Amino acid sequence: MEELTAVEQLTSEQARDELARLAKLLARANRAYYTRDAPIMSDAEFDALKRRNAAIEARFPDLKRPDSPSNFVGAPPESGFAKVVHKVPMLSLEDIFDDASIFEFDESVRKFLGLSASDPMDYTAEPKIDGLSLSLLYEDGKLVQGATRGDGKVGEDVTANAMTIHDIPHQLRADAPGGVPKVIEVRGECYMAHSDFFALNKRQEERGEKPFANPRNAAAGSLRQLDPSITAERGLKFFAYAWGAHSEPVATTQIEALERFRAFGFKVTVMSKLCHTPQDLAAQFHAIEAQRATMDYDIDGVVFKVNSIALQHRLGYRSTTPRWAIARKFSPKMAWTWLKAIDIQVGRTGALSPVARLLPITIGGVVVANATLHNEDYIAGRDSNGDPIRGGRDIRVGDWVEVYRAGDVIPKIADVDLSKRPKDSKPYVFPTHCPVCGALAIREPGSSVRRCTGGLSCPAQAMERLIHFISKPAFDIIGLGPKQIEDFYVLSWIAEPADIFTLEERDRAGKKARFGFEDMLDRLTGADPEKARAHIAAALGMERFDAAEAAARFETLSKTPLAELPGWGETSARNLFQAIRARRRIPLDRLIFALGFRHIGAVAATILARNFHTWTSFSEIVQKASLDETGPEWEALVSIDGIGPVMARALILTFSQPKEHALINRLVTHLEIQRVEAPAPINSPIAGMTIVFTGKLEHMTRAEAKARAEALGAHASSSVSERTDLVVAGPGAGSHLRDAQRLGVKIIDEAAWMALISGQ
Repeated sequence: MEELTAVEQLTSEQARDELARLAKLLARANRAYYTRDAPIMSDAEFDALKRRNAAIEARFPDLKRPDSPSNFVGAPPESGFAKVVHKVPMLSLEDIFDDASIFEFDESVRKFLGLSASDPMDYTAEPKIDGLSLSLLYEDGKLVQGATRGDGKVGEDVTANAMTIHDIPHQLRADAPGGVPKVIEVRGECYMAHSDFFALNKRQEERGEKPFANPRNAAAGSLRQLDPSITAERGLKFFAYAWGAHSEPVATTQIEALERFRAFGFKVTVMSKLCHTPQDLAAQFHAIEAQRATMDYDIDGVVFKVNSIALQHRLGYRSTTPRWAIARKFSPKMAWTWLKAIDIQVGRTGALSPVARLLPITIGGVVVANATLHNEDYIAGRDSNGDPIRGGRDIRVGDWVEVYRAGDVIPKIADVDLSKRPKDSKPYVFPTHCPVCGALAIREPGSSVRRCTGGLSCPAQAMERLIHFISKPAFDIIGLGPKQIEDFYVLSWIAEPADIFTLEERDRAGKKARFGFEDMLDRLTGADPEKARAHIAAALGMERFDAAEAAARFETLSKTPLAELPGWGETSARNLFQAIRARRRIPLDRLIFALGFRHIGAVAATILARNFHTWTSFSEIVQKASLDETGPEWEALVSIDGIGPVMARALILTFSQPKEHALINRLVTHLEIQRVEAPAPINSPIAGMTIVFTGKLEHMTRAEAKARAEALGAHASSSVSERTDLVVAGPGAGSHLRDAQRLGVKIIDEAAWMALISGQ
């Protein structure tokens, strides 16, 4: 939400403008939520705006508008349903968000009734079901009308839909104690159970339709269907908790009323409890909150009501809320739930990312079933420096964990309840090998991330690595860009670099597919399932991903000649194959860069190529070099100016992985790798020097300075080491300057640098 001026700082004119803005915004939000079942903001944002509106009205009571949100409940019904005027208005409840407000509520009730703190006062505490309010009118025990709340005064006639809900009796039980009133309007909440919600969303996705965000939206959308048969198949449920119009009193207390509803044939929540003090109310709130995740339906708080109906009548109503009831809401950002499993997802760069699989819980209007666990240190209860977090409490499968989310941020785990930890739980052991390809997964010094070393041979990384392989500094094949790589990967035509160079032959033979549809799905969904499905849908010409349709299209398109694919033709296919043939001849430095060794960029690839000249000499040294950092081959690598231990380890690791090494060998059999020679010596005062530029330069950018140094035969480095010959420091120089001073490296300013290269 945008930055807002504090209420106490508003001028009268600003307050008038703000109240007008809030009235318009909250009315639009109410229409979206109540009549269109498509919220435009979270519950937390809506509540915050309502509180702001009330605070401004309290400070400037003379500015309260006729259309003030505090005057209305819900939103007017839309066309499509007949209108129902409620004989007794269906009002909303005032919301509170902390335990202190529970005591203030008790104090206000006692003050209004003229009771002291020692006088007895009973309340009920009932779970606040997160669904859609529904009014059911019975005459002589028979259901004659069902209506939504609407704006509290006028709702929509949904009788035909209410008739399809199994929990709603068409006829009240005649044998109920006390009999059945001639007229009784039973009120309650229509909701959707979690199990039905997930089944509905699965059907939505299978049909290529948009899934619902949460069970409340699904219930509202289902109840307000013009076709009752659609409502019937959605499996809606109903809890009774109150009454409206009636021909005779229903009960003398709220607890008694719930029992009578049960006798009529309704379901009522079993978690309602009679409480005698505000302390009891607070304790019951937290008891219900602790069980929230285990319920098969959503609740967003606990409702507290004065138990005595006679006292409720004495307390009466404000304009839109009763004085005798209040709703203590859960935090819109946090909730406790059960950690079912920890899965490891492998990203496109090889990062192993732990994901918590949770018992689904709705937080801020969003169903949360997964949360990030960051890395292995976070799971173990320590930060990147080894210091304890969460008091050193680790996270284990089977734990009760506190989950939080804010806005669109990925849900995270904030804490662990050790009192609920199973006695046989064991610390989580983070994998040391990639769960996708089995390659070694390592943590480099100073890094909190463990990465798969499988590279191009790892299906989770393959597409990203292939896109890098055909990038401009690498193979740069005309007509083969990121979009084509994604399409060809989905069609299973290209799974590794060697497949690019056999594509033409396989296209002619009609045998392009490298793997089947299910294998392709497994390969693509290792990093980001949602993005993978979007890629698959786009490549197969689908608006939305549908597994059955995707499999059918894959079966057809994967066998289709390239020239016959949508967007291709004989000429474009011929041009692509010609461009691929032209790139069979590749300089060594481009090949090294294209293979995507970690830490090896274009500059390092050039340095390696100029030092080893041929693929044979380069690959032989790297294969023989040892990760224990000893031996002549290791020295041959790290003695190269610009190639340090980190780069050397990255090269050796890649060649030490059997699958990755085999993939590289398959590729080079299709290539003619051109020898690369070191450039002729340059006669300049800085030739052969390693130079670092730091701080701000006045006469040229740092990029220009580096390019000029390279042109004069120097190596422009990004870090200071004992091998650095010169540091050029401008204003604002920081750590590089301090490192140079510590190591005794020569330091000059920009003026001296310009004089040094003058005339060159």
